[in-house]
Amino acid sequence: MGDTPRVRLRTPFERPPRVPAPPIPYSAPCEYQSLPVDGPRTGGSGQGLMAGFLDRLVRRPGVSPADVAPPPDEIAGETETVRRIVARLRALPPDRARFLAGFAYVLARAAHADLDISDAESVVMESALVDLGGLDAAQAVLVVEMAKLQSRTMFGTEDFLVTREFKELATDEEKVAVVRSCFAVGAADDEISNDEAETINEIAKELGIDRPTLNSIREAYVDQFALIRAARRLARR
Repeated sequence: MGDTPRVRLRTPFERPPRVPAPPIPYSAPCEYQSLPVDGPRTGGSGQGLMAGFLDRLVRRPGVSPADVAPPPDEIAGETETVRRIVARLRALPPDRARFLAGFAYVLARAAHADLDISDAESVVMESALVDLGGLDAAQAVLVVEMAKLQSRTMFGTEDFLVTREFKELATDEEKVAVVRSCFAVGAADDEISNDEAETINEIAKELGIDRPTLNSIREAYVDQFALIRAARRLARR
C-alpha cells in the first residue's frame, strides 16, 4: 500500500490546471500594410482586401492601366461597356478612389453580416454610392459587385483593417453618413437582423462614432430591429 501512488481529487469548486492553447496561425494582418497617404501601396503581397480592391480601381504610380487591369475572365461577361466604366474609375484621383473602395466595402460588410447580400441590399448600396459617393449608376453597380465579391471571399478576415483604413480617409460627416447608410442597407429587407445590428455597431465603434450619435442614427430604424420586434411580440403575449 505504501508504494501505491496517491491520486489527488479536486473539489467541485476547484478549477482544473490551465493548459495553454496552441497558437492559431493567422498571417493576414501581418501581410497587410497601411496604405500611404499619397496613394495606394506599390509593393507587398496584394492579398489585403483594400489593396486588392484598389488595384482594380486605381492606377498605381509608375504602373500602366493595362498592367493592373483584371484578366478577361475575372469579370464574368466583361464587355466594352464594363471596360469603359473601369477606365472612368481609374481616372479618379487616387484618394477619391480609395475612399469609394472603402465606402463600398464597409457597406458590403454590413450587408454580409448575416451571410447573405440580397438584391434589395445591393440596390441600397448602389444608391448610397451614387448619392454620397458621386458615382454614376453604372460605376456604382460595378463597384458594389466588386465589394460584394471581396466581402464574400474573405468574410471577416480583414474587416477591421479595411474599416480603419477608411476612417483615415473620411471626414466626421462622411463617417456618420456611412453608418447611416449601413443601417439603410440592413433595413432594405424590412428587418435588421441581430447579426447586422451587431456588425454595424462594430463599424461605428471602429470609425470613432460616439454613442449619442449612434443612438440618434438608430432611432430612425428602431421599428426594424429584429431584437426589438421579438421583444414586442413577447410583451403582447
